[in-house]
Amino acid sequence: MFHRVRNGVAAFAVLAAIAVGAAAIAGAASNSGTTGSQGSSGSAAPRSAPNPSSPGPGETLLTDGNATKARQAALAKVPGATVLRVETDAQGSPYEAHLQKSDGSQVTVKFNKQFEATDVQSGFGPGHP
Repeated sequence: MFHRVRNGVAAFAVLAAIAVGAAAIAGAASNSGTTGSQGSSGSAAPRSAPNPSSPGPGETLLTDGNATKARQAALAKVPGATVLRVETDAQGSPYEAHLQKSDGSQVTVKFNKQFEATDVQSGFGPGHP
């Protein structure tokens, strides 16, 4: 009798470990990056948005005084928005900022080397899913 109980507990433990592992893999695969947002108001991006704290392909997050300049210029161009991230731009401009407007839509503001806004694009721009 004890042998059957022990085997049943062992089988249950193995199945539970498999279930936990599968859930972890599924969670990692569906992670849309709703945590860790960088923004002036601290609100998280919608679940369908790309990871707001990850730079795009070939781009680097700005972290120095350039980050401050880019944030200020972006908010001047799109008042009331939340800055999700500021980074170098791999598609032609030296810098860009990704913002979420108060209506939930996202825009990308492109800047020249003097941090003057040169374009505002809907969404996160090319290269982002």
